Amino acid sequence: MLEPAYQADVVIVGAGIAGLAAAHRLTSAGVRTTVLEAAPCVGGRMATEKVDGFRLDRIGHPLPTACAELARTPGLEALVLRPFAPGVLLHSDGRHHRAGAQPGAGGARGALHAVRALASAPRNGGPPRVRSGARTPVRSGARTGVRTAAGAPLGSAMDQARLGAALTRLAATPAERLLRRPEQPAAQALAGRGLPARTVDGFLRPLLAALLSDPELISSSRCADLALRAFAAGGLALPEGGADTVPELLARGLPPGTVRTGVRVTAVSTTSVTTAEHGEIPCRAVLVATDARAAAELLPGLRVPAFHPVTVVHHATDEAPGTGAALLLDSDRGGPVAHTAVVSEVDPGRAPVGRALISSTVLGAPPDGVDAAVRRHLGRLYGVPTGRWETLAVHHSAEAVPVMGAPHDLRRGVRLLAGLYVCGDHRDVSSVAGALRSARRAAAVILGDLGAGAMHRGEPVRVAPRAA
Repeated sequence: MLEPAYQADVVIVGAGIAGLAAAHRLTSAGVRTTVLEAAPCVGGRMATEKVDGFRLDRIGHPLPTACAELARTPGLEALVLRPFAPGVLLHSDGRHHRAGAQPGAGGARGALHAVRALASAPRNGGPPRVRSGARTPVRSGARTGVRTAAGAPLGSAMDQARLGAALTRLAATPAERLLRRPEQPAAQALAGRGLPARTVDGFLRPLLAALLSDPELISSSRCADLALRAFAAGGLALPEGGADTVPELLARGLPPGTVRTGVRVTAVSTTSVTTAEHGEIPCRAVLVATDARAAAELLPGLRVPAFHPVTVVHHATDEAPGTGAALLLDSDRGGPVAHTAVVSEVDPGRAPVGRALISSTVLGAPPDGVDAAVRRHLGRLYGVPTGRWETLAVHHSAEAVPVMGAPHDLRRGVRLLAGLYVCGDHRDVSSVAGALRSARRAAAVILGDLGAGAMHRGEPVRVAPRAA
C-alpha cells in the first residue's frame, strides 16, 4: 500500500533546482506536492564535493549578482552570493589586465558607502544584508610574477572607452529589446558590433566562452547578449559555501516529507507516475524536472539537445597566487584552461584556514593528461610554480550545459498535455536563471490548469561584500 506522504496533487520528477523551485511555488499556493529524486541527494548538477575541509563544485560556473530569478525564487531568502573582484582579469603576453569593471567599482569609497547603506537596511525585505568575509589570510607569495598593465588586449584608451560605454548601454537595455535583435551565432554577431577586433578577441570572446561554457561561441547571439547584460549590470559571484547551497536551501524550505530521494521513476502519465520502489502513485498532474536526456527517456519525442562538456580541476596550495578574488581569463588561449580563480579568496569558507583553493575550468573535450596540462597552463597564467600544488579532484561532466545554438527558443513550452509538464534549463537559457525561470513558468501553468491561487514571491538575495 502507498504511504500517505506519497499522495499528492502534483508529483515532480527530479530534485534539481528547477524541480525544487517549482515545488516551492506550488506548495506556497496550497497544492499538495511530492518531489521524487532517484539520486540519494538533491541538487543534480549543482553538486559540491567535500574533501579534507575543501568544498569543490562539480561544475564551476559563476553566477551573475544581478540575477532576478535568484531574487524572486521563494526558498532562497537566506542565499548569500560572494562576489568576484569587479570585472575580470585578462592574461595576455605575460601580463594581467583588468577589464569590464564599471567606473568606481570596487573602490574604497564606494565599498564604504555600500557597507553603510546595507548595514542599516532592515533584515527582512529591502536591500540585501552585508555579511563579513573576514578570515585568517592565506600566505600570498611574493614571487607571483603578476604584472598588471593597461592597454592590450583591450586596445587603446579610446577603444577601452568605447568598450565601457557599450557595457554601460547593455546593462541598461531591457531584456525584451535584446530578444528582438536579429539572431545569429554569437561569434558571428560579435564581428558586427563595431568594436575593434583586438577588444573582441582579447576580451569579449574569452568572457562569453566562460559565461556560456561555449568555447566556439556557437550559442545564440540573444543568449550571449543576455549573459553580457547580466555581467555588465552587476558582475559575477559564487554561492557562499558551494553550488549545492542553492538546492539545499530550496529543499530545506519545503514542508517535511515533500522531497523523497532514492525513488526512481520509470514512467509518467497525466494522472500518475510509476516508480521502481513503490509502484504507481496517482496524482492530478506530473512535472518532469530532470535533465534533458532523462526527461526524453520518460517523455518519448522530447528533443535532446547537444551538450557542452566541462571539466573542473581543483588544486590546493599553502601559498595563494597574488590575483586576489579575480576571475582570470586567458586572452591568448595558450592552453586548456578557459577560466580560473583562487576560489578561497572569493568565498573563504571553501578552504581550511591557511590554505588556498584554486579551481580551473576546461571547456570542450579535455586533453590527455588533463591535470598536467592544466598545471602547465596555470603556471603561465598565475606566474608561479605549480608543480607542488595538490590535486584535490578532477570533475568531468560530458553533458554539463545544453547547447543553445541559433536559432534558440528561450521560452520553450512547459505544457505537453493537460496534466503533463516539463521544465529545466533545456527549456529556457542554459543557466541557473534559465532553470529557475522555466520552473516559474511551469508552476504558473500548472496552477492555472488546476485552478489554484496566486504564487508567493521571494525576497531579495543577499550579496556579501568583497573582502578588501
